[in-house]
Amino acid sequence: MKVPYSWLKEYVDIDISAEELEEKLFGCGFEVEELIDLGKEVSRVVVGEVLSCEPVEGTHLQICQVNCGSCGNPIQIVTGAPNVYAGMHTPAALDNSTLPGGVTIKAKPLKGIPSDGMLCSGEELGLNDDLYPGAEVYGLMDLPKDTVPGTDIREVVGMNDYIFDISITANRPDCQSVLGIAREVAAALGKELKMPATDYTASDYQFPGLDITVEAPDLCPRYLGHGVRNITVGESPRWMKRHLALCGLRSISNVVDITNYVLLEIGQPMHAFDMDQLQERRIIVRRAKDGEKIQTLDEKEFSLTPENLVICDGNRPVALAGIMGGLNSEITENTTQLLFEAAKFARDNVRKTSRALGQSSDSSARFEKGISEYTTELGMARALHLIQELGCGEITASAFDCSAGAPREGKRFTASLQKINAILGIEVPAEDVLRILKNLNFEVERNGDSLNVTAPRYREDIEVGEPDLAEEVIREYGYDHVKPTFLKAAMVTSGGKTPAQQRRERVCRILCGQGYHEICTLSFYADSDLDFLRIPADAPERNVLRIRNPISANLAIMRPLLAPSLMNIIVENLKKGNNEGRIFEISNIYVPREGGELPDERPHLGFAAFGDREDFFTVKGTVEALGKALGLVFDVERATDVPWLHPGIAAYILCEGERIGCFGKLANEVTGELKLHKDAKSSHKIFLGEIDYEIMMSHMAASFRYRPLSVYPAAVRDLALTVAEETPCGDLMHEIARACPRVSDVELFDIYRGEQIGEGRKSMAFKITFEPEDKPLQPEEVDKYIKKILGNLKFKLGAEIR
Repeated sequence: MKVPYSWLKEYVDIDISAEELEEKLFGCGFEVEELIDLGKEVSRVVVGEVLSCEPVEGTHLQICQVNCGSCGNPIQIVTGAPNVYAGMHTPAALDNSTLPGGVTIKAKPLKGIPSDGMLCSGEELGLNDDLYPGAEVYGLMDLPKDTVPGTDIREVVGMNDYIFDISITANRPDCQSVLGIAREVAAALGKELKMPATDYTASDYQFPGLDITVEAPDLCPRYLGHGVRNITVGESPRWMKRHLALCGLRSISNVVDITNYVLLEIGQPMHAFDMDQLQERRIIVRRAKDGEKIQTLDEKEFSLTPENLVICDGNRPVALAGIMGGLNSEITENTTQLLFEAAKFARDNVRKTSRALGQSSDSSARFEKGISEYTTELGMARALHLIQELGCGEITASAFDCSAGAPREGKRFTASLQKINAILGIEVPAEDVLRILKNLNFEVERNGDSLNVTAPRYREDIEVGEPDLAEEVIREYGYDHVKPTFLKAAMVTSGGKTPAQQRRERVCRILCGQGYHEICTLSFYADSDLDFLRIPADAPERNVLRIRNPISANLAIMRPLLAPSLMNIIVENLKKGNNEGRIFEISNIYVPREGGELPDERPHLGFAAFGDREDFFTVKGTVEALGKALGLVFDVERATDVPWLHPGIAAYILCEGERIGCFGKLANEVTGELKLHKDAKSSHKIFLGEIDYEIMMSHMAASFRYRPLSVYPAAVRDLALTVAEETPCGDLMHEIARACPRVSDVELFDIYRGEQIGEGRKSMAFKITFEPEDKPLQPEEVDKYIKKILGNLKFKLGAEIR
């Protein structure tokens, strides 16, 4: 929000520089993104009086002798401006002067005639008619004759001003106006605030039949309307034009400018309806009908739903509440009577409507943060005062105040000085607390340690209790008073990461070593993401936590799975031509709890690999490497019921018999629906995995014990077995490892089917590694292990040695 320094001075006697005020605002909790010096780029440009003009024969040029006061008298300047004349006062850029845009003016000959500078137009100084009258004339600026030659032009045209570009946070809607910032400046400097005039006199005339009804008080708790007649649409005064221009708005007409002026000054968005365009002279505030249409002032047409709030006349919408007026009731040069509107709309409804329709405005930006009822009243009174001050209309007695019954006073509560200081961790003297709160327009009565407080009506952000008061006190008292101290329950520690952080870091290092890149995604997505992965309607993952006011429809639920988040990243990469990659994320999923309690946040590990070179076994290798590095033994079993995975190329991950996750190839029907180009669909293979990180960590030992590698060589044996065709390889490997504690590795290296094996059977050959402990393994000892393994396999799986 842009706030001119000169405008602030109209409300507060500021006796410090703009740079010092910037520091004060920072100290009060306002981020000044930029302090704009309007005349920073202009130097050595002064008022010049043209003493004489001599035409140059055969050209459009004229040789001027210019009186620049103490900067030179006379100075010869050659100009081609058509409106120059003797006696003219105009800006003169001297030798080595600068103009906006980095333009430097040097003394040099023009058509062989010496010229010691340049006479300037308003455009060359970066001015327009709103900033200074006559700045847009074709030719040189014609300054008043009472301007003194040699005076710095910045003082004459008002370029010796500053603009504060302030970022207003959502919790301070009362500061989204020049007056709101002026309140804070007055409090910070201990100065009196000069309120803008709001007095006016209404006539006895009432518009016959004019009526206002609010049918949706939940979305519009306060609506004020006031009729004005005998409108004279014309030009605004110079001071109003300048204020608007400094804030980035051009003047349109006095009536329209008043609504924009009140928006900037008071922070109250207003709208003026042409009364002659209102059918039946009625205003109805209601929800839109499904499919109802409106064309806004920017000539865009929108189709509405009952989620949108509209301002209607007897038959049709004439404004989109809180966002923009309708084209069918705009103020024109023919307007003679109007209805002013000032309202308080539900900020969540304005935000949702604005985002759903893709339509925003300065008004919607303020309504989304929140407008107080006090601001609504003040804005209406200020607009009516300006109508009377500018003499552009007669204020009638037709006034309407539709209210849902909100209180007309600020919040009342009691607070404790001791508790305020306890929150701050320092001792702020009681007299300073009272002084600060009163400077901020709080009504405070002290009774010992107890404070009876009434917050200003415009401070709807204040919650009952000490925390908000403590914040108000410290930002005015100064954060530099806060000294670091220990909390009551604090203790000195050696620092470093917690065991949980160390374990998480270890998992990340392992996966990065496997070629994976860590990603961080949003914690919410849409129901359509679950639909895309074929999650059944009755699946546990469909029991989701919904967001009441989502940023968009695509971010409406807290995620119950990481898989959709991973898929969104993969699809974006494939669309951008990144055809292969490996990614992982350790983040929470959210499981709702009964009774409205906060959800259960469970950490999950999601990982994915995509590209032509990826297959099921590369991902399986990732899982095995992870388990080995964490000191865990992961087993796998075939998975056929994971909706988003291919039933023949998917597996569950087991740890000590407990199912902790799954992985596999993305199901063909899901891959077929990816919005990719034709070649990408056929050439990319996508593998996904997800592990319940919390359960996996519960199986992990609290600490690792060092065990040295054996100094003796390992024994290796090959074992070929025949089994039934349906026997999974994983079952065989699992039983081999369980049968003997000395088995350190089992690797399948051959599968054979043929007549020699028999129908319905297959041969599988494994390389088994036996690890010695504290002595060499003897051949007969290994034979004993093999015999035990064969016995277990025959008993449990019907396996025979080939």
